[in-house]
Amino acid sequence: MIVDLSMPIANHLRWTVDRHLKGDFAKGDPFQVTHVGWAVHGFTHVDAPRHMLPDGPTTSDLSLDNVVGSAAVVDLTGIEPHSEISAEHLQAAGSHIEPNDIVVTKTAWDTIESPKTPEFWTRAPYMSREAAEWLLSKKIKAIAFDFPQDYPIRKLLVDEVDPISEFVTHDVLLRNNITLIEYICNTASLTKDRVDFYALPLKILDSDGAPARVIAIQ
Repeated sequence: MIVDLSMPIANHLRWTVDRHLKGDFAKGDPFQVTHVGWAVHGFTHVDAPRHMLPDGPTTSDLSLDNVVGSAAVVDLTGIEPHSEISAEHLQAAGSHIEPNDIVVTKTAWDTIESPKTPEFWTRAPYMSREAAEWLLSKKIKAIAFDFPQDYPIRKLLVDEVDPISEFVTHDVLLRNNITLIEYICNTASLTKDRVDFYALPLKILDSDGAPARVIAIQ
């Protein structure tokens, strides 16, 4: 069973999508040709360390081995809004995580609040620094989040940017070359503890991130 974990791309309260027809049947063109453009950190996407580090690896340096493979689904459903996810939460739900795994968080947050609304971002649970450090100690290669995982992300809606150290998963994990896959959805459809996971970023050279189509097979 293939589960699509990708967020649809359309105009959004956080990201403007430049979408228009460069070829239009209504104007007599022989082809319809759609042009689209948006920030590489919008919607479901993969972060490269260059997002955090001026001399960090870019998307050109990212091996697909980092974002394809066996994944441990960490079931955090039932976590309350505005709740901090602790190392203890992860220890309880993630005993099956193995070295070199991809971790997929399953809060099913998009079934509580729609990503199209401010509440998805402002009421979300968030990761503690200790939780990020626990994941680092497990020697995983990547982690996919189905919620805005760093507390300050909610403040970006009002153009308030906290010190980067407060973006704890970026500071602890991405700085240490653990790939972040952000804003997946539909994790409620994942029914197994382990899945085959594929996050395929667009091949944008020398970028700090790239949009991705993300699926799991269970």
